[in-house]
Amino acid sequence: MLDNATLKALMAARHADPFAVLGLHGMADGRLWLRALLPSANTVEVLLADSGDFVAELQRRENSDVFEARIPRRRKLFAYRLRVRWQDGSCSELDDAYAYGPQLCDTDLQQLQQGLHPEPYRILGALPTQVGTVSGVRFAVWAPNALRVSVIGTFNQWDGRRHAMRLRHSYGVWEIFIPQVAEGDLYKFELLDAQGALLPAKSDPYARAAELRPGTASRVAKLPEPRPLPAARIVANRRDAPISVYEVHAASWRAGSEGHFPDWRELAERLPTYVAGLGFTHIELMPISEFPFDGSWGYQTLGLYAPSARFGPPEGLRHF
Repeated sequence: MLDNATLKALMAARHADPFAVLGLHGMADGRLWLRALLPSANTVEVLLADSGDFVAELQRRENSDVFEARIPRRRKLFAYRLRVRWQDGSCSELDDAYAYGPQLCDTDLQQLQQGLHPEPYRILGALPTQVGTVSGVRFAVWAPNALRVSVIGTFNQWDGRRHAMRLRHSYGVWEIFIPQVAEGDLYKFELLDAQGALLPAKSDPYARAAELRPGTASRVAKLPEPRPLPAARIVANRRDAPISVYEVHAASWRAGSEGHFPDWRELAERLPTYVAGLGFTHIELMPISEFPFDGSWGYQTLGLYAPSARFGPPEGLRHF
């Protein structure tokens, strides 16, 4: 059983390494223990992942939201799920984020640490992925001076205790794979600074989508598939091709009613034809990555990889 100091650290979201105590662990005496931190849960049962057969019921530790139990008649680690009955009367079956090992390889982490990674946006941020047969999202953020980092979002009631991340110590990167999180879910990162103070929740600088202001949360989105350039565009972009650039602020170009922004498909239908009719060859867009304050015209960005939600979903930008 966990000692009281460890229990208090978990409940306060101040444990230095929650992966060391949560999830399924083999003990020195050969016994298996399973622990889960599940605020708002009434009961927690352990099931075999493949068959759904009942294995054990976890017991709530007094004055806490930590559930634990010794697993009977088993000596080897096994794949499991948790069946949780919540205080509101609902029931759900969950794959446990603390059942998964590190997701990022040392080569990627070393290149990130040295500032040499050619594609950091494929490593950091929120990446929809599948581990084995389980779908979810891998989260990663670089925060070398933080004492603790958690993912908070619509999938865990914005509770920083639920999904505290794993620190890859020598690289300063925090990571976690959270099952059942899906595209469209909102999230932020919750951090304790080097002095242990709780910081305001942070949006993800590597997010690929975000919610519309005044909200500032990041949104889980996948990377678009590469698309080859048409031959005509390759010719038009040659170094020796003539060029005349039309700079445009997408949010105010032929603006409609107050607060209405044209979406990317509207712009695609009208803007290129208009610009070409004036004799321009190229369009230069003023900043379109996500930003909170309309008056900044996009120069105060929240994330360089998230097209602003003002103009619709990221797929619309690709169409444009």
